[in-house]
Amino acid sequence: MRIRCPYCGERDNGEFSYFGDATLTRPDGMEADASAMHDYVYLRDNPAGEHRELWYHAAGCRTWLVVTRDTRTHTITDVSPARDVARTRRMGEAA
Repeated sequence: MRIRCPYCGERDNGEFSYFGDATLTRPDGMEADASAMHDYVYLRDNPAGEHRELWYHAAGCRTWLVVTRDTRTHTITDVSPARDVARTRRMGEAA
């Protein structure tokens, strides 16, 4: 599988580290109850189809990326810097 880094261009996935589901939002540890933290840490979906994932370009520019990938075919349809995704999410929540 090849991932197109927005800064380095297309690279082999061996340059990247997979860090999981990019759609999860961590509960506030001070405000969340134990069951919410348990669910965040231990419960994960295993989707078949398009899924947003968090990847780190460890052997390149060291940028965190959100990769939209079909888990059945490994076809990548979008790669965005995680910083931009987080900024867009915060702006959407503020509106």
